[in-house]
Amino acid sequence: MWRIVGAALPLYLTMIASSAAALVDTAVLGRHATGSLAAFAVTLAVFSPATAAVSGAMRGVMPFVSAHKDDVDALLPVLRNGMWLGIFVGLLGAVAVGAVPVIGSIGGVPETTLDELGVFPYILACAVVMMSIGATATSALVGLGKGKAVMRSGLTGTAAAVVLSLLLVGGFGSWDGLGLPGAGIAMLTSSTINASLAHFQLRRNTVLAGRPLGLGRPRPHEVLRIARVGIPLAATVLIKFAVLGVLAFSAARAGTDSAAVHSIALSLVNLMFTAAVAVGQATVPLMADPVKSGDVLEIRRSALAGVGVAVCAVSALAALLALARDPMISVFTHDSDLHDQVLDLLPLVLLAVLADAIQAVFGFGLIGIKRTVPSLATFALCYGVLALAAVPVGNAGGLHALWFSLVVANLLLVAGQAYFFYARSGSLRAAEQVPASA
Repeated sequence: MWRIVGAALPLYLTMIASSAAALVDTAVLGRHATGSLAAFAVTLAVFSPATAAVSGAMRGVMPFVSAHKDDVDALLPVLRNGMWLGIFVGLLGAVAVGAVPVIGSIGGVPETTLDELGVFPYILACAVVMMSIGATATSALVGLGKGKAVMRSGLTGTAAAVVLSLLLVGGFGSWDGLGLPGAGIAMLTSSTINASLAHFQLRRNTVLAGRPLGLGRPRPHEVLRIARVGIPLAATVLIKFAVLGVLAFSAARAGTDSAAVHSIALSLVNLMFTAAVAVGQATVPLMADPVKSGDVLEIRRSALAGVGVAVCAVSALAALLALARDPMISVFTHDSDLHDQVLDLLPLVLLAVLADAIQAVFGFGLIGIKRTVPSLATFALCYGVLALAAVPVGNAGGLHALWFSLVVANLLLVAGQAYFFYARSGSLRAAEQVPASA
C-alpha cells in the first residue's frame, strides 16, 4: 500500500494542477469577453471527451511496458508500437475537435457563438495530437514506476499554460491580447512542453537511456495487440462522458438551481475521483511480475491494496470536504439557497464517488491483466440503463433521485468490475515457467 501511495501522489498532484489550470482559462476568458467564453465552452464539449478518450486508449500501453521493464530489447518495440497507436488515436481526436464548427452548427449553437470560434478549434486539434504523443510517454513512465518524472513534465506544462493564458488572452500593458486564440496557443504550448519533457525523461531517466526512441517501422499486429487493451478503455471513457451529459440534461430540466447544484456536485466529485485514478494507475506496474509468473494471489493482493489506498484517499478528501464544506462550496456559489441544496445532496455525492473510486481501481486491475473488454461491457450495461432512466427518474424525484440512481449504478459497477477482475485473473496462466534452479 505504501508503494502505491508513493507512486500515486505525484500523479494526483499533476492531475489536480491540470484541472486548476483549466479554471484559469475559464476565468481569464470570462473576463475578456462573454462570446469568447461561450465559444471556449462549445469547443471543450468536444475537446474534453476527445482528450479523455485518447488518454484512456494510451493507458493500454502501461501493462505492456511494465511486463518488459527490465528487458530493454523487448521494451523498445512496445514503446514504438504504442507511439504509433498514440498518433492514430490522436489524429482521430483531432478530426473530431477540428469539426467543432460543423458539430456546433448541427447541434443548434447560435451563429454568433460559432463566429467567435475562428482558428481556436484547429489550434486545439493540434493540441490533441501533441497530447496523444505525450500520453504515450506518460503511460510508459507510469508503467515503469516513474511517477515523479510524470509530475515534473506535467507541472512544467501546466505552469506554462497558466502564464501564457494570463499573458496572451487578456494582454498586458497597452496590448489587448489575442483572446480565444491566445488560450489555444497556451494549451498547445503546454501540451508540447509536457510531451517533450515526458519523452526526454524516457530517454534520460529510465532503462531506455541511450537507446534510439524513433518511431521506426510500424508493426500492425503489435499495434493491434496494444489497441485491444487500450481502445475498450477509450470507449468506456466516452460512455461515461455521454451518460454524465444525460444526467446534466436531466438536472437542467428540473430548473436553473438544480442544474447549478448538479454542476457544483460534479466539480466536487472530480476533485476526489482523481485520487482514485492516480491510485489505479500506480497499481498497474505492481501486477507486471505476478501476471508474468501467473501468481493469481499476488495479482489480487495488488488490486486489493489499491482499493484500500483509494478508499482511504477518497475518505480523507471526503472528510476534509465535510469539515470545510462552507468555504469549499462558497468557492462555487455565494447563493445561500444553492449552498444549502449542495449540503443536502452531499451524502449522496460522497457515496457516489466512493463507489466510483472502488470500481475504477478494479478497472485498472483489468488493465493490469490486459482484459479490458469486460470492463467496457459492464460500463455499457450499467451506465446504459442509467442513461435510459435518468430523465424519468429526474422528472419523478428531482436531483436527489438522480444522484441516488448514480449511486446504484456505481455500486453495480463495483460488483461487475470486481467479478470480472476475479474471474479473469483466476484464468491466467504463467506466461513463462521459471526453472526450479532459479
